[in-house]
Amino acid sequence: MASHSKHRVYIPTNARSNQYLLAEIKTDDSFYQHFDSAETCYEKLSQRFFALADQAGLHNVHMIANDKLPVVRYHAEAMHFQTGKQILFFYDPAIHEGQNLFVSPDYQARKIRLLFLATGPEIRAHAAQFHQQVMSVIGQLKAELPEQDCQIKIRDHQHLSYDLYAHEKGHKESYGYKLRGLYPRYKARQCELPQQHSAISYVTLSLPMTRQLKQKFGTTGAANFAPLYLALEEQFLKATRDKKLDRLAMVANGLTPLVRNSQVDQSQHNAELQKISFDPDAPGQQFVGFWDNDNLVETAHFIIVAGKEDNTEFGYGHFMNRVEEALSVFAKSLGIDPARTALTLRFHQHISYLA
Repeated sequence: MASHSKHRVYIPTNARSNQYLLAEIKTDDSFYQHFDSAETCYEKLSQRFFALADQAGLHNVHMIANDKLPVVRYHAEAMHFQTGKQILFFYDPAIHEGQNLFVSPDYQARKIRLLFLATGPEIRAHAAQFHQQVMSVIGQLKAELPEQDCQIKIRDHQHLSYDLYAHEKGHKESYGYKLRGLYPRYKARQCELPQQHSAISYVTLSLPMTRQLKQKFGTTGAANFAPLYLALEEQFLKATRDKKLDRLAMVANGLTPLVRNSQVDQSQHNAELQKISFDPDAPGQQFVGFWDNDNLVETAHFIIVAGKEDNTEFGYGHFMNRVEEALSVFAKSLGIDPARTALTLRFHQHISYLA
């Protein structure tokens, strides 16, 4: 299939896959009135939730009832940390299991979040099956809720993470992906999703703010870091423009970027999270930058969002090839040393709908 080679991207075989599903149940006073207290509600629901998940063969599940957003990453050790706005979950899908209920004393959550972390080998190959297992649990639990007409928002998140410079560091083996969209990929595996859904695919690149970068742009010891950030913006926009990549963001304000579809969510931020909204269907450039003159961050995040035109019948392979080429040019323009710097690139696929 040589004629379709541009639709296949070759990703290092040591790339890491993650998948998690988040089910959000909106709650209010009338919901909690069916229980003696919020604490009783959480205890009863979590016990039933954990039992149903066990029956479905899902062994890494968590109930979050303190309105903190889960952020999921790969790690060789299983850990979770809570901040004011987030719960960060680190785990290895191949070996880690867990069940936790997260609550805050005397606090009534606006949403109850059920988090399902995929486990086992070949996460992407079994993604549709995992989605079906999760929805089986959600369906059973919803039938037992005191307000059965409540809508539950489902978010399916998948990540494929790897070092942009893995080849230069000696990892020569790679595997060809077409990276099809979630909706057609699931449909081909007899996992039917609602026609009414929201989807977005994008790439993030994490760039450490090294001493070399500060020296290159003359910001060592300076109180004003605008020259550094403006130079990064300029080089990023130049590299992506040549590859016709138009939906872009640079986040260098110390916040964790969250990318959403603007048809559903609008850009906003809090003390820890920077939500950025893009319209994948709209033509023309969409660029936003978030940084402060007097704040030098440890890491800058660069985001490239796929448009409707990038989601072909073959998948996102062609989009990813252009992204990799653009980011390689960008890194080279900054003088990044491939042997000494890890540039983590994550390909994200999200789909959400109401169940």
